[in-house]
Amino acid sequence: MKFDFDKIRSEFPILNTKIKGKPFIYLDNAATTQKPICVINKIQEYYSEVNSNIHRGVHYLSQKATMEYEKSRTIIQKFINAASNDEIIFTKGTTDSINLMAYSFAKKYMQSGDEVILSMMEHHSNIVPWQIQAEDRGIKIKVVPINDNGELDIDAFESLFTSKTKLVSIIHVSNAIGTINPAKEIISIAHSHGVPVLLDAAQSIQHIKIDVQDLDCDFLAFSGHKIYGPTGVGVLYGKKKYLNEMPPYQGGGDMILSVSFDKTEYNELPFKFEAGTPNISGVIGLGSAVEYVNSIGIENIYNYEKELLDYATSKINEIPGIYIVGKAKEKCSLISFDLNGVHPHDIGTMLDNDGIAVRTGQHCAEPILCKYGLTATTRASFAFYNNKNEVDSLIKSLLKINNFFN
Repeated sequence: MKFDFDKIRSEFPILNTKIKGKPFIYLDNAATTQKPICVINKIQEYYSEVNSNIHRGVHYLSQKATMEYEKSRTIIQKFINAASNDEIIFTKGTTDSINLMAYSFAKKYMQSGDEVILSMMEHHSNIVPWQIQAEDRGIKIKVVPINDNGELDIDAFESLFTSKTKLVSIIHVSNAIGTINPAKEIISIAHSHGVPVLLDAAQSIQHIKIDVQDLDCDFLAFSGHKIYGPTGVGVLYGKKKYLNEMPPYQGGGDMILSVSFDKTEYNELPFKFEAGTPNISGVIGLGSAVEYVNSIGIENIYNYEKELLDYATSKINEIPGIYIVGKAKEKCSLISFDLNGVHPHDIGTMLDNDGIAVRTGQHCAEPILCKYGLTATTRASFAFYNNKNEVDSLIKSLLKINNFFN
């Protein structure tokens, strides 16, 4: 399929916005992506024509809403090539998925002294839930170091395994520096030690083709709002052999078969992990977003964004006094940088005056910035609706900022 940039661009109405009278250039896609009109319309259609609770009603709207909700589960199952749609659990997002994992997996499989392996480049949402389990259950956290380029030390990773290691929970693409971790190699090493792997795909699902059966990952987490869908909805994929054994994370309606004051019997997968009325419109909107990505082709998206990232990297490297944080050989669609010691918040504010949206701060990944001796960076992150002209505008503004401060 031909990659039609002009058509794609026209399908995101927010990109026509003017900021302080200037064209809006949105380069904060790692934080959240903008939404195509098909997703916006799908959510409006749900509330205008379908709104009803699911799984519990025999009337027409309930049946229709249930069908649309479960259709999204199948869309996502096929998108990541899960073996069954029973392995697709809807959550509030990546953070919720990892918290579910930390609670349920640790309760079933871990005890005091057992270990989970993380990496130095994890988002806080893949650190804090495990620290809570460390406090509550006495588990231990081991951390894979990285080299100066921002790449995992694979030899060090393999040396961390012991008989007490029960899980590897690791980010696929760093939200702070853009490194693409070698997921298949990581999973293969972990499995050689008999250890399952949770892959945090929040920053990869929208850029890279993910086949969970080919990767052989045991769990995968991602957020809808990172892949052009709504906020407040996400996915936890898990192999049935684990999900069937793990206890529910929350209790309430829809996750039960029967309840008495003496005993509760839990529902089958995937409903065991979906207590209460879910974000129905969000799940339906996420299904529409994934269909939209499918219509363009994830490989086409990856190739276009790689070309754009390479162009932006070469242009930013030409700016005097700039330092790109993270120079891994395999990177994905974002650039974090320090500019001559100018505070990132000043850079972000001045870029905003030019209509350019970037992210500044620690990116909820404080440990990796500490590795580089930084408390914050400026991050420009790209999507397939960005182009080289927008990169040129970013460069022009950065040169102006550099001249002003230096």
